[in-house]
Amino acid sequence: MTSDNTQIYSALAPLYDTLMSDVDYEMWADFIDEVIQTHHPDPVDVLEMACGTGAVSLHLSTFDEYNVFATDLSPAMIEKARQKAAELEAEVQFDTMDFTDIKSEKQFDIIFSVFDSVNYLHTEEDILKMLRGCYEILKPGGLLIYDFSTPQNSLEAVDYLNNEEGSFDNYRYFRESRYEPSEQFHYNEFEIEEMAEDGKSVIQRFKEIHKQRIYSLQEMLSILEQTPYHRVAKYEGFDLVDADENSTRITMVLQCQKQQ
Repeated sequence: MTSDNTQIYSALAPLYDTLMSDVDYEMWADFIDEVIQTHHPDPVDVLEMACGTGAVSLHLSTFDEYNVFATDLSPAMIEKARQKAAELEAEVQFDTMDFTDIKSEKQFDIIFSVFDSVNYLHTEEDILKMLRGCYEILKPGGLLIYDFSTPQNSLEAVDYLNNEEGSFDNYRYFRESRYEPSEQFHYNEFEIEEMAEDGKSVIQRFKEIHKQRIYSLQEMLSILEQTPYHRVAKYEGFDLVDADENSTRITMVLQCQKQQ
C-alpha cells in the first residue's frame, strides 16, 4: 500500500463523474448555448477550457452549428473525456492545456470555462494571463464566457460539502470543505482509497487538496478593467439576469475587440 499527495484531478479522475452526479451538465450546456446565441451572430468554432471529463463539451457537440474543442490541465481527466467521447461517437477533440499558458494556432469564435475553474487561479496576474491568452486566439468579435464562485457561494456551500463520503467501483472517498474569508480561499481536501477486489483491503491511498481563490464581483471587474475586452454581460446563476455582489455564481461575457 502506498500513500501519495497527487496533482489535483489525478487520483480524483475516476471518481469525478460520481462526485458531480448531481450537476445538471445538460442544463449548463444549454445555458452556455443560450448565452452564445444571444450575443454572437454566427458561432462555429468553440473551445472549452478546464473541461474536466468533458460533459459540457460533449453535450454542446450535439448542436449542429458548433465544432467543439476542449482542453484541461489534467491528463487523467482528458483521458476520461476521450473515453466518453469514443463511447458516444462524439466529434470533440480533447487535449491537455494549461489555460494560463495557452498555445493554439487555431482561432475560435467562442471560448468558455465553467464550474468555477477560474477560481483555481489564485492571483490577479494568473487571471490576466488567462484573459490575454484567450484574447490572442479569439476571432474578432469572438466571445470569452467564464463563471466564478463568489464569497456568498462559499458561505452557503461549505456546510453541505463538508464531511461528504461515498464509494464507487473500487474507490471510496472522504471530503472536508472549509472557507477562510480572511484568506479569500476555499479548501476542499479529498482522501481517496483504491480498494482491492475483496472490498476490504486498501491498495493505495491518495490525498488531493483543492484550493480556490474566491473573488468578489468588484475584484473581478477591477481585473477586467486592465484588459482590452468589451464587457457584454455579467449573469447570475443560469439566467440572463444581471449579477450583483449578492450573486453566488457569476458568468462573465466578454467580447474580443480586435480588428478584422
